[in-house]
Amino acid sequence: MSHVLHDLHAEFPNDNDILHALKLSDGHFRTVSDRYHDVNKEIHRIEAEVEPASDDRNEELKKQRLSLLDEVATMISKAKAV
Repeated sequence: MSHVLHDLHAEFPNDNDILHALKLSDGHFRTVSDRYHDVNKEIHRIEAEVEPASDDRNEELKKQRLSLLDEVATMISKAKAV
């Protein structure tokens, strides 16, 4: 269990410029990024025992976070290919 927020810049430390450019130019990326931030924040609050949740809810949120990370990774790869 980690009590550290996993923001996108920490997850993709070598891609800060691409993350910034995507956030400025791609509405879909902004939506995915915002959703990732919300899910990640909720997981952090659960793990820090600030917000109660069942184990099932916590696992579902972690699956959502992984799915969003996969989507961000795909967007980064496409941006690098351009």
